[in-house]
Amino acid sequence: MSAPYNFLLSILFFQLLFASQPCHLIFTSAADGRWQLLQKSIGISAMHMQLLRNDRVVMFDRTDFGPSKLPLPNGKCRNDPTDTALKVDCTAHSVEYDVLANKFRALTVQTDVWCSSGAVMPNGNLVQTGGFNDGERRVRVFTPCSTCDWQETPNGLAARRWYASNHILPDGRQIVVGGRGQFNYEFVPKNKAANTFKLPFLSETNERGVENNLYPYVFLNVDGNLFIFANNRAILLDYVNNKVVKTYPTIPGGQPRSYPSTGSAVLLPLKNLKAKAIKAEVLVCGGAPKGSYVQSLRGRFIKALDNCARISINDPNPQWVLETMPLARVMGDMILLPNGNVLLINGAGSGAAGWELGRNPVLNPVLYKPNNKIGSRFEMQNPTKIPRMYHSTAALLRDGRVLVSGSNPHAFYNFTGVLFPTELSLEAFSPGYLNAKFNNFRPAIVVPKSTSTIGYGKKLTVQVVITGRVAKNLVSVTMVAPTFNTHSFSMNQRLLVLGNDKMTALGKSRYSIEVTTPSSGNLAPAGYYLLFVVHRDIPSQGIWMKLQ
Repeated sequence: MSAPYNFLLSILFFQLLFASQPCHLIFTSAADGRWQLLQKSIGISAMHMQLLRNDRVVMFDRTDFGPSKLPLPNGKCRNDPTDTALKVDCTAHSVEYDVLANKFRALTVQTDVWCSSGAVMPNGNLVQTGGFNDGERRVRVFTPCSTCDWQETPNGLAARRWYASNHILPDGRQIVVGGRGQFNYEFVPKNKAANTFKLPFLSETNERGVENNLYPYVFLNVDGNLFIFANNRAILLDYVNNKVVKTYPTIPGGQPRSYPSTGSAVLLPLKNLKAKAIKAEVLVCGGAPKGSYVQSLRGRFIKALDNCARISINDPNPQWVLETMPLARVMGDMILLPNGNVLLINGAGSGAAGWELGRNPVLNPVLYKPNNKIGSRFEMQNPTKIPRMYHSTAALLRDGRVLVSGSNPHAFYNFTGVLFPTELSLEAFSPGYLNAKFNNFRPAIVVPKSTSTIGYGKKLTVQVVITGRVAKNLVSVTMVAPTFNTHSFSMNQRLLVLGNDKMTALGKSRYSIEVTTPSSGNLAPAGYYLLFVVHRDIPSQGIWMKLQ
C-alpha cells in the first residue's frame, strides 16, 4: 500500500474510534468557578440529597441496586423479604455527610426509597415520603444529630407515591403531589382524615406510554396558592379548597419539561417584600423534545432542549418568554445561589431520563443572572471531569459552594463495561464569588449567631465586617431555604431578598444592617433558613436562622 493510502486509513480508523466514544461537552474557555474532589467514594450513588441545619447532608439511592460499596456498621444487616435484589443486605444505601469535617457515616433505610421525595419540616427534621415496592407508602423521618438514623412509619401515606413532589406549606405541613399513576395530592403529617384530593391537571398532562408529568414542579406563590407545572404547562392551585384559580398557557413550542423529558425549574428570588403586589417569576430550563424518550429506547439520542422559559405568575395575563441557553441540557439541576443568581449544573446534551438513555454529558455549569437584560443573562463556567448523568444531585452549602454527587444511569451498580459507570464520588463546585481576590469585599457576619430565632415582620439587625471599600447601595441580605434535591428538581427551593433598610458604619470595618423579616408564611414558611449578607454580588458565609 502507498504511504498516502496508509495515512488515509489511519485517519479513518481514528475517526471511527472517536465516533464510538461518548461525547463529553466541554468548553475550556469558561469564565469562572473551581471544582474540588471531596471524596473518591462515599459508597453509594447519591440519588437524593438534603442539607440539614447542622451542616450535614443526608444522601440516599435505593435498596434494590444490590450491595453498595459501604458496609453497615457493627455487622448490621437489612432483612427485607420483599426486596427485588437482596433479601438480606449488609451494606448501606444512605449516608450522612459532615460538610465541616469532610467525613461520612452509613445510615440504614429499611424499605426502598427509589425515586422518592421529601422536605425539611419547621422543626428541622427531614420528613421523606414514598418510594418503590415496599417503600411506596412509607413516611421516614431523620432528625439532625450525630448519632441519629432513619425512623420509618408504615402506611404513613394514603396513596402510593413514586416520582412525586413535596413542598412545605405555611401551616407547617408538607403537601405531596402526584407520582406515577397518582393524579391527586395529600398532606403529611395527617392531622385529619388520611384523604387524597383529586387533581385532574395531572391526568391531563400525562402522555400515554411516556408520562412526561412526573416530579411536577411545585412552588408556593406569595398569595398562598401553589404553582404546579407538569409536562409543558401549569396551573395555580388553591389546595385548601381544591380549586384551580388560574391556568397558564403552554410553553411556546409545547415541548415537555418534566420527567422523563427532564428539565428543571426554580422560583426566582422574591424581592421588594414590603410591596402590595410582590412579583413572582418561575424559570424552566432544558428538557427533551417530544419523542426523545421513545427514540432513546431505540438507540437514537435526540439533542436536548437549549432554551429556558420564564413567566411572571401573578401578572393579569402571564406569558412565557423564551431565552436561549449556551448549551442544550436534559437532566440538569438548577440551584439558587446566595446572591440571587441561578446555577445550571449536571446533565446531558441528548437523550432522556432513564436507564442508559442519556448521552453527551454536559460538564460545564452555566450561570444565569436573572437581573441582567435578556440576551446577556448566561455565563459559562469551568467544567468538571466527572459526568453527572441520570440520578445525579446538587445542593447549596452554607459556605456558598454547591455539593455535587451521584450519577447512575443503570438498573444496578455498574462500574465497568458501560459508557457511564456508576459514580460514587462527592465533589464541590465553588462559584467565582469564592475567589480569594474578592476577600476584601466579602462580608463576615458577627451578629446574630447561628441559630438564632426570628419572627415574621420584625426588624432584624445584622452586623458584619467588610475590610474593603463598601458600596452601601450594593449590600443586601438574603434568606435561602435548604432543599430536597432529586431527579433534577430541588423541592422547597426558595430565596428571599430582605434588602437593606438601613446600613450604619460602626468603625473598624464593622457595619450594622437593618432589614425586615418576611411578613407571613406565604412568603416564607416557618423553618430553618440560611441567612447571607451580599456585597457587590459577593456573599458572606451563611448562618442558620429559624423563622417562626
